Amino acid sequence: MKKKFLALLKYVLFLSIGVFLIWWSIHKMDDKNWNDCKQAFKSVRYTLFIPVFIILLSSHISRAMRWKILMEPMGFKPRLSNTFFAVMIGYLANLAIPRLGEVLKCTILAKYEKVPADKLVGTILIERAADMVCLVLVFMIALFTQAHIIGDFAIHTIRQYFLQDNLETIFKRIAILIFILIIAMLALKFIFRKYKHIGFIQKISAIFEGIKVGLLSVKNLNNKWNFIFHSLFIWGCYLAGTYIGFFSIQETAHLPFAAAFPVLAFASIGMIVTPGGIGTYPLLIMGVMQLYHIEQGFGFANGNLQWIAQALIILAGGFVSLLLLPGFNRKRKI
Repeated sequence: MKKKFLALLKYVLFLSIGVFLIWWSIHKMDDKNWNDCKQAFKSVRYTLFIPVFIILLSSHISRAMRWKILMEPMGFKPRLSNTFFAVMIGYLANLAIPRLGEVLKCTILAKYEKVPADKLVGTILIERAADMVCLVLVFMIALFTQAHIIGDFAIHTIRQYFLQDNLETIFKRIAILIFILIIAMLALKFIFRKYKHIGFIQKISAIFEGIKVGLLSVKNLNNKWNFIFHSLFIWGCYLAGTYIGFFSIQETAHLPFAAAFPVLAFASIGMIVTPGGIGTYPLLIMGVMQLYHIEQGFGFANGNLQWIAQALIILAGGFVSLLLLPGFNRKRKI
């Protein structure tokens, strides 16, 4: 009960931050920028939502295919349909409670495809690492090609969201965290060895062993190039969707493709900071677009449109997946 309450409290806190940022963004605008924002929403090219939906849906399918590749070295070959349903339901859950989706999609696939959930946790960690590498790559391209435009903004944003304390304090915390992790690993190793005859310890040990097997799956990949291709394709879709999103309103349609790199990079930070990027996603897009001399109101409008497009496909795809998953597997059994 206490754990559920803390999870709910954490979600309410981050959601409140997102709602506050939306209010703060609107409150900070003067009358001209607020009128620009309202005017932009009146002239939206809604037909562009269709190619954006197709592109983002392709990225989700590719993510499901990449996940399947990670399971193959462990001897599991789940159906793409079930894997895709699990991915979409996971995204839907993340809109409600951050990181719940990662756990939920493992349990869903474990239920319908008989894949051990503990081994799937290891594959999720590999996926997150691959996405982090891709995000860093997008940041590097953005800084390399647009440093003269986004340099100061990049430093300010990173300090604001990740480096609020001085470097000495941050390094001390990292050192303490590493020390605690080492002590915890040594303690667990000692407990598992000394009390391995106890049933509860055996179960915990089996879970850690499953996670280890999942992590090592990347070492034995048969389709390494396919894994790399899907990782790049997923982020290529994000870039393409972001660039097409520029054309949703006339005032941002002139932005070059190169601008999609910093917009995506900083918007991705927004997805990390609050649930589903609410508040932070459009706010950071607005901040980047201002560097390209886009008025605040138009940048805020475009950021919200891009966020709405992503949220809609997750809501639609997630609920459809929830409806289709039981029926699809019932037919399969028959």
